[in-house]
Amino acid sequence: MRHVDSFEIQPPTPPSPNGVPRSAWARARRRVSRWHRPYIVLLLLLDFGAAAVASLIAIESFDQSRAGFYQAAEDPTWFYTVAFGLLPLGWMVILWGNRAYDRRYLGLGPDEFKRVIRAGVAVVAAVSFLAFATKTDLSRFTVGTALLGALLLVLLNRILCRFVLHVIRRNMSQAGHRMVLVGTLPECLEVYTAVTRVPSAGLVPVAIHLTDGYTATRGVETPVPVYAGRDVLALVREVGGDTIAVCGSASAEPGELRRLAWQLEGSGVDLVVAPQLTDIAGPRVHIRPIEGLPLLHVEEPTLSGPALLAKNLMDKAAAGLGLLALVPVFVAIAIAIKISDRGPVFFRQPRVGHEGRTFRVWKFRTMYVDAEDRLASLVDQNETDGMLFKMKEDPRVFPVGRFLRASSMDELPQLINVFKGEMSLVGPRPLPADDGDFLGDVRRRLLVRPGMTGLWQVSGRSDLSWDEAVRLDLYYVDNWSLTYDLSILWRTVGVVLARKGAY
Repeated sequence: MRHVDSFEIQPPTPPSPNGVPRSAWARARRRVSRWHRPYIVLLLLLDFGAAAVASLIAIESFDQSRAGFYQAAEDPTWFYTVAFGLLPLGWMVILWGNRAYDRRYLGLGPDEFKRVIRAGVAVVAAVSFLAFATKTDLSRFTVGTALLGALLLVLLNRILCRFVLHVIRRNMSQAGHRMVLVGTLPECLEVYTAVTRVPSAGLVPVAIHLTDGYTATRGVETPVPVYAGRDVLALVREVGGDTIAVCGSASAEPGELRRLAWQLEGSGVDLVVAPQLTDIAGPRVHIRPIEGLPLLHVEEPTLSGPALLAKNLMDKAAAGLGLLALVPVFVAIAIAIKISDRGPVFFRQPRVGHEGRTFRVWKFRTMYVDAEDRLASLVDQNETDGMLFKMKEDPRVFPVGRFLRASSMDELPQLINVFKGEMSLVGPRPLPADDGDFLGDVRRRLLVRPGMTGLWQVSGRSDLSWDEAVRLDLYYVDNWSLTYDLSILWRTVGVVLARKGAY
């Protein structure tokens, strides 16, 4: 941590730009951040290859693949040109038209994949229109296989490339954006905390430029150097930044943000605005301009309606099928528990559920039968804060129970709670019913049903502090969607296999 013990306060340099258009040469200057250029080139090559491979698979799979190309039997040149040249090139053009190569959507969030899927739909529409317009009787199975296969391969390419990009960002601190935060110190520190929670996002704050409160911040510990009274663009170049993040209000003077945008024209430096809307997901925020004033409209969380009905149906169906498929596993675990320690196979404990209703959660027993009696002697060894008691080497857990916990198999009986409607597959973790009244922000967790897995589980589980776990649970409550649930379920698989934070 650094201390704000001195400031380089200088008279601000008046910005030269005043909104007057510059020459095309000035606007065409290269951006400071250029990590995306080789990344986009790689995506272009992989997407072209994915479409070509999909065409090859379709051709090899169906005997009628050359239907519609009347000269293909004698001279297949045109057929192969279309299959391995024009169709992959068409994919790239339509992907580009749908901004699937836009650097703002690469590497983070679902927008990149949504744009790829929209491009896939556009390719299907384009091929169908061309076949209809030219009255070409194509092999439907071949075309369908080629197009669907290309879409799946392109999505797979994006997933693998994003994984590699995230590894580079986490382990090498490369391929990211060096940010200068502009605003008051509390606003900048809040944004700093938010963007550094996820190193894979590639946002690296390198300096803070204060717009107010210089004196009050002297002696305060800060994670990056703090400056005041400097020309922002000159400061960005001095610290090697490529992005300016305006935090919160940043300045009470009308028009200052607009003038900052003018100052950055042609500089190659990106400008982002971080309003005080922390922990609100993008789909809930919409920009609605009125007479040149961009208003951020924040929609209410979706806590009812068709989406919730679909979630409930998905929970019931998945829980029912899961219970039937896991009967042999349940029997094997039950036998192992009985051999390890005589006593009940299941452990049932009161937990607080939806809207404060109490239910009894089902779990495989992982502790000796006298675990509750021994708890009092171990309270001072609690390794977590908040409402739950956790120890990495809890002596009350028998060996088989330790394996069940590490593999999360002790949670499988909660499918019974899901099938009964007391829990969901995804949601905040259910807390013991005797651990307080859930006052303040914590009580908001009760607006949705607790889940077998959740955002806290895929973000660190028992390794997280209580405050961080609550923040993640509240974020889920405010921003849940079916797509988000499926994403969490997918991430749960990796977390369970890695046994991260499970003890």
